[in-house]
Amino acid sequence: MSGAEEAGGGGPASGPAGAVPAGVGVGVGAGAGAAAGPAAAAALGEAAGPGLPDEAGLAGARQLQLQEAAGDPDAPPKKRLRAAEAAEAAAAAAAGSGKLEERLYSVLCCTVCLDLPKASVYQCTNGHLMCAGCFIHLLADARLKEEQATCPNCRCEISKSLCCRNLAVEKAVSELPSECGFCLRQFPRSLLERHQKEECQDRVTQCKYKRIGCPWHGPFHELTVHEAACAHPTKTGNELMEILDEMDQSHRKEMQLYNSIFSLLSFEKIGYTEVQFRPYRTDDFITRLYYETPRFTVLNQTWVLKARVNDSERNPNLSCKRTLSFQLLLKSKVTAPLECSFLLLKGPYDDVRISPVIYHFVFTNESNETDYVPLPIIDSVECNKLLAAKNINLRLFLFQIQK
Repeated sequence: MSGAEEAGGGGPASGPAGAVPAGVGVGVGAGAGAAAGPAAAAALGEAAGPGLPDEAGLAGARQLQLQEAAGDPDAPPKKRLRAAEAAEAAAAAAAGSGKLEERLYSVLCCTVCLDLPKASVYQCTNGHLMCAGCFIHLLADARLKEEQATCPNCRCEISKSLCCRNLAVEKAVSELPSECGFCLRQFPRSLLERHQKEECQDRVTQCKYKRIGCPWHGPFHELTVHEAACAHPTKTGNELMEILDEMDQSHRKEMQLYNSIFSLLSFEKIGYTEVQFRPYRTDDFITRLYYETPRFTVLNQTWVLKARVNDSERNPNLSCKRTLSFQLLLKSKVTAPLECSFLLLKGPYDDVRISPVIYHFVFTNESNETDYVPLPIIDSVECNKLLAAKNINLRLFLFQIQK
């Protein structure tokens, strides 16, 4: 199930467009409306005018959405758990009870994953909040389905140009307490990462003899005792050589790649260019998304690059795992076979992470296009970043092999 569909199953929209001026205002108004009673809520609703719902109604719709998400059997288990916790916090906020942190959790959480954002926070034009990961996922889903991305709450249009970051919410979230996953103590979110990496006595660590094969993992406060009793420093040279040989095998492929790149850089004919993949749809009854670049010239030849999502599967928007593959096409005629090595890397203005992989092909007039080969992006999150962008900008390197 896609991020957009999960968010859409959360229940009815909390109100028409323009109903909520800011994401923080929902929780504050909810508590005030519940405390004042039905008559005060009705008076507030009348004062707001016929076009704007009262704050208590918005809080009730929000709580209903969380309860439905918690009971949705198709939702991921983690989301159902977060929805149940957020629903409890929303109920406590409506009743005017519970800790301030718990009430703020239901107000500041992402409307899609129902978790507190860990980094950037985006808001739609009506103030509903989304964490950066869910925001990018919604845009990528919309690109795959050829639809306009919409806010899961109010269904207003969202895009990188229409939505903006909410710095006040980001700072507020960073000051909220969060539980350390190792020692279970509470820390402000802005200090939690440093605590878990450097200070926590229960954080998972490794033996200093791991480089000679010690597999021990354990809490930091037990490290000194383990290292004093570790048997690996007393192993014989032959035993250590066997362990080191196994560890070296994992580094050989990486060194082979770098050596291959250095070798290609010594070739006489090298070319590179910035390429821009633009989205298109196929002419099939069920259209599929694909990308293609305008024609470009490298090594005195004309080329085109094409790319597709999940190898053109029927509904890639229903898959959580997303990949991109590409092919290189030679558009000009050649008088002799053209043997080339090529690779794609990220462009100078993108932050997507791509691992370099060198591909090899011999181009002729009869065989002028490569097979589709994987674009070596790190994971599906990086793929969603590319799909959410208006265009995909990468850098192509071509090396002509001369015999």
